[in-house]
Amino acid sequence: MKLPIFQIDAFADQKFRGNPAAVVILPEWLPDETMQAIAQENNLAETAFVVHTEKSNELRWFTPEVEIDLCGHATLASAYVLFNHGYVNGQTVSFSYQGGILSVSREGDLLTLDFPSRPAEPIDTIPALDKILGNKPAQVLAARDMLVIFEKQSDIVSLQPDFIAIKELDYHAVIVSAPGEDCDFVSRFFAPRAGIQEDPVTGSSHCMLIPYWSNRLDKKELHAKQLSKRGGELFCKYLGERVSISGRAVEYLSGEIYI
Repeated sequence: MKLPIFQIDAFADQKFRGNPAAVVILPEWLPDETMQAIAQENNLAETAFVVHTEKSNELRWFTPEVEIDLCGHATLASAYVLFNHGYVNGQTVSFSYQGGILSVSREGDLLTLDFPSRPAEPIDTIPALDKILGNKPAQVLAARDMLVIFEKQSDIVSLQPDFIAIKELDYHAVIVSAPGEDCDFVSRFFAPRAGIQEDPVTGSSHCMLIPYWSNRLDKKELHAKQLSKRGGELFCKYLGERVSISGRAVEYLSGEIYI
């Protein structure tokens, strides 16, 4: 069986920036172990699998180690492929996933994700968290992930986290964030439990970040940057139970895989 595969740099306006995701288009679902093996072979933060028919698009995401419940950059990459390779017409595409429906719209080269909001609640500071992350936080919150707030952007840049210790925390991942110098807020994302020490740009983390910073800054529209080595830029809106996350994408690779 030959399957189309694409590699897209998401939340970027040029190659070798943003977060690379693989997108595999399927006529029907493969066995889970096969999709996990493909994701491991690709060795990217996420591989998205899209079952595309005339009536629907079903979407799942795998890291090299596990299937995950929500992924922003690989959804953006999947929409880019469907829009630009003749799979869908129009300006909006919807995906069915285990949590319901996600939609992506396009306006020019800007793609906008419609995602669920995941507000975080304050929690007690974890013992030795300052040693685990390499700096003392100002506030700690949590939902699916732990959200750790610092006072300034330079605190985020200078962090040297202990990934072994982070893996032992009882959270899917750790998000660190602070006010931005040339944007509303900045962040980084550490997910060693999912086989990703630091994710370059993370759409799903902004489901937590957008409610927090919208409430703190009293703004509905926010400009965000993720401060990984590759870097990424996101344009965000807080919509209550939903958030919108916008960015650009660039195609790096297209081809076929043989299963």
